[in-house]
Amino acid sequence: MAVIPTAQAADKVKAGAASSAPLVKVDKAWIRATVPGQSGTGGFMDLTASRPLTLVGFGTSVASESELHEMAMDGGVMRMHPVDALPLPAGQTVSLSPGAGGHHLMMMGLKRQLKDGEEITLKLKLRTADGKSLTQEVKVPVKSGAAGGASAMHDGM
Repeated sequence: MAVIPTAQAADKVKAGAASSAPLVKVDKAWIRATVPGQSGTGGFMDLTASRPLTLVGFGTSVASESELHEMAMDGGVMRMHPVDALPLPAGQTVSLSPGAGGHHLMMMGLKRQLKDGEEITLKLKLRTADGKSLTQEVKVPVKSGAAGGASAMHDGM
């Protein structure tokens, strides 16, 4: 997986510069592969920020909509709902993982099938404690995953 640090505002960082460290360390990243006609899927990863940041969204060219989602109990039923932001405390790993009780990246309105083994570019949208907007590009592998989790709840959208 390639991490390409980029930034907007005063924290301008050159993409691919040898001396620039990523704003967020990304580990165990993957996007769930889809079947023909499937319109949504989930992305999962561990994020560790080098300083206090907030994940406020993400974008990708393979989907018309992208949202941060959380799985939570609602009246005894596990439901998925969008969240506006996810705090990333400095030095602490925040996991976006499939299954109950967690956060994930939701891609909806897929423009094509995502196949096992390909790599998708995501642009993580971040905000600093003082309100600056930053982005970080991450190349994430597509992998086949077990049934259930985020993509199963949105299949056939």
